[in-house]
Amino acid sequence: MDEEYDVIVLGTGLKECILSGLLSVDGLKVLHMDRNDYYGGESTSLNLIQLWKRFRGNDKPPAHLGSSRDYNVDMIPKFMMANGTLVRVLIHTDVTKYLYFKAVDGSFVYNKGKIHKVPATDMEALKSPLMGIFEKRRARKFFIYVQDYDEKDPKTHDGMDLTRVTTRELIAKYGLDDNTVDFIGHALALQRDDRYLNEPALDTVKRMKLYAESLARFQGGSPYIYPLYGLGELPQAFARLSAVYGGTYMLNKPECKVEFNEEGKVVGVTSEGETAKCKKVVCDPSYLQNKVRKVGKVARAIAIMSHPIPNTNDSHSVQVILPQKQLGRQSDMYLFCCSYSHNVAPKGKFIAFVSTDAETDNPESELKPGIDLLGPVDEIFFDIYDRYEPVNEPTLDNCFISTSYDATTHFESTVVDVLNMYTLITGKVLDLSVDLSAASAAEE
Repeated sequence: MDEEYDVIVLGTGLKECILSGLLSVDGLKVLHMDRNDYYGGESTSLNLIQLWKRFRGNDKPPAHLGSSRDYNVDMIPKFMMANGTLVRVLIHTDVTKYLYFKAVDGSFVYNKGKIHKVPATDMEALKSPLMGIFEKRRARKFFIYVQDYDEKDPKTHDGMDLTRVTTRELIAKYGLDDNTVDFIGHALALQRDDRYLNEPALDTVKRMKLYAESLARFQGGSPYIYPLYGLGELPQAFARLSAVYGGTYMLNKPECKVEFNEEGKVVGVTSEGETAKCKKVVCDPSYLQNKVRKVGKVARAIAIMSHPIPNTNDSHSVQVILPQKQLGRQSDMYLFCCSYSHNVAPKGKFIAFVSTDAETDNPESELKPGIDLLGPVDEIFFDIYDRYEPVNEPTLDNCFISTSYDATTHFESTVVDVLNMYTLITGKVLDLSVDLSAASAAEE
């Protein structure tokens, strides 16, 4: 261990693994350590016995739930947009050769007490029960504008500069009502609150286009994909990749104390009396607690069920977004469901998550609107965790700390953090023009 590395990465969470992979591919010498004896950190994947140990304090789950090792319960479950940035990053590192993806069945939105399929194209808008007949026509025109919009071709801009025009102004031009704006902003553009309405419309239009292009890619009922056996496969795939490039992974390394020189710059990491030297450290907030601050909490429920979420067309994998306005909250709530069709549970079993930014200290009552949509559950666990973000100045101490995972059930915000960190660490912007067909969905 007494060697010198370009970068030492602490924690094998998703963000750390992606960065370690990107840096290895760039030719840097990387040492990757974790104090735990398992991969994944906060974003690990648990079998049934581990789940019981974590939430019930004992390891005796009831026999009727089936074999423990048939369960891969992701602690931070997130779907990937088929054409999204994360998939591009995975292809860029070639880690896709170790993973099999499968399309997700459904994408839904909660509106006026009911669950509806998210309409993503002009044709779907015409069929959607979310809108009345006149509203459908207006929405269809807006969808066509978005589909045809090309940043480089002013003829498609309809005289508007979307870097200046706000989303609110663009939507007003098409006369869409608040109800329609709500599902477009939160379920299609995946905005997490309503601030986007007063920001330039280009971001929202690009997000809508990404949704529609991702939906078209696998011709499924949603724009999302998910790895078979769950996200726990990702850290392990990156560990393999890292080894190919000469990186070193070490689990079960207690302490992992970051060492600094008198100027406050990082010089290495000590574990079990040995110090590995390095120029930079990349880690999750738990490894440098004096350089982060608490920014909020996430409340979540994990349910094991014997049926799909009702009113989702029997989807075996599905995301439902509950926009904040529909619930009278400050932030959206998310439902995520996966099942034996993605090999994360035994046959006939479904795993559902309900998550949101906690606004109270009582997750059970706060998550009730989402839990009410699940129908009967076999078992349910409640949990609340703190979110941290870095407050250090990486140019001074060479410590690059990721932000804790948010409540969203898709990867768009997570990967933005990874790419920003990559640029801070390397001074480069990652080139993401890749051949998307390299990540093909697993054939049935």
